[in-house]
Amino acid sequence: MRVSQAIEKTVLSWDDVTVHPHRFGGTEFRRGRRELGHLHGESLLDVPFPVRVKKKLLEEGRVQTHHILPDSGWISFRIRSYEDIEEALALLQRSFEIAVESEKKKTLNSPPTTFTEESR
Repeated sequence: MRVSQAIEKTVLSWDDVTVHPHRFGGTEFRRGRRELGHLHGESLLDVPFPVRVKKKLLEEGRVQTHHILPDSGWISFRIRSYEDIEEALALLQRSFEIAVESEKKKTLNSPPTTFTEESR
């Protein structure tokens, strides 16, 4: 099994995650309309994070600054062997968790969508 297939198989097992062709080539993982990250071939994973998360990952030496957007929250992770799949999945899992947390906050902060007799 190729690296990309192993990653895709796992990520697709997460709630509401879909796979799409990425606009710049490769495979994109989404939850709803939010991109969790994308693979370029078998050796490069790009993942969007809040800048504070990116900074922490960089300090820990787990990732590299994004190869095209160095001043953004995006990171790049080089996949050099099958042993790197576990870390790639951990990064995508963190992106997934951030997406879920964000969805919960939006739901809590949104106005009610139904009306009751009391609200009229």
